[in-house]
Amino acid sequence: MTVKTRANKQFGATIKDVAQSAGVSAMTVSRVLNGEANVRPETRERVQAAIRDLRYRPNLSARNLARANTWFIGLLYDNPGAGSVSELLIGALNRCREAGYHLVVETCGASEDDWVRTVGSMLERGGFDGLILPPPVCNHAGVLAAIEAAGLPFIRIAPDEAGDHGPAITTDDRAAARNMTAHLIEQGHRRIGFIGGPDGQRASRERHAGYCDALTAAGMDVDPALIVPGEFTYRSGLRAAERLLALSPRPTAIFAANDDMALAVIAQAHRLALDLPGELSVAGFDDTQSATAVWPQLTTVRQPVSCMAAEAVGILAGRLDAARAGEECGHAEPHEIGSEIILRESVAPPASTG
Repeated sequence: MTVKTRANKQFGATIKDVAQSAGVSAMTVSRVLNGEANVRPETRERVQAAIRDLRYRPNLSARNLARANTWFIGLLYDNPGAGSVSELLIGALNRCREAGYHLVVETCGASEDDWVRTVGSMLERGGFDGLILPPPVCNHAGVLAAIEAAGLPFIRIAPDEAGDHGPAITTDDRAAARNMTAHLIEQGHRRIGFIGGPDGQRASRERHAGYCDALTAAGMDVDPALIVPGEFTYRSGLRAAERLLALSPRPTAIFAANDDMALAVIAQAHRLALDLPGELSVAGFDDTQSATAVWPQLTTVRQPVSCMAAEAVGILAGRLDAARAGEECGHAEPHEIGSEIILRESVAPPASTG
């Protein structure tokens, strides 16, 4: 046993120590910790052996004695949808308590330009054992590169590409949006407005594609006038609802790509004294807690955001525990969680069809 190894056991090995012991780069150690497939078996074995020998704890910085038995998982977010953020926090917090971890929530800054600086500063401060990355943070190349270079284990929720960077929790947004739109068509609606999400986000693209899929399958035209962009915020939903409800003829139904925007549609419809759901049906996406706090209560896609966050914590905590025990984590396949339509009072056949 070398003097360096004894010191590491006392004060905590770093990822650089593991890399030096295994004769690989810190990036390779990061890939092994995250269970990525593009590592040779013999290299993976050397890294795992070094982790066991050095008793490496997958943490960016050495812990002080006061924190020796306290473990922290960070959740980084930059999502303007208050409802979905709330669901993320509920799921992650509850599962962290069960797994014996503390949850630390960090925002990434006002714009993408801030994200890398914010994450870099946070990583320099240290103190995290692993990170959970929901969209859109999970797709930012600079953020991922910084975390991987630091060797900090992480898991992504609903990334654009699930297989590129370690374990991920996924769901089929396109199929869910297609099913919701098909339900509106089955109710007799032929003018169905759609409020999309921010450009550049996979969920926005997939939900829009699902809406178009259902119309096409029903032999209906995709009318660009009925498609309005949104930002997953209540305010953007108000703006979009004003545009759609000013059309002549008005849509008989509006499907918003998240609940916050759907709630804004309901508010705008009330402001115009429209009968809901007789003159206008409204559907959302996510099934946040606010979906049942309005009248009529919102028909929506129950995308289990809380369950996805809980599952992410469970997988990440399991891999952290295994790494601390020097066990082989292996490659983690993407884990998909299904969605379902929740039928409530905000959707009914249009009045003209009885």
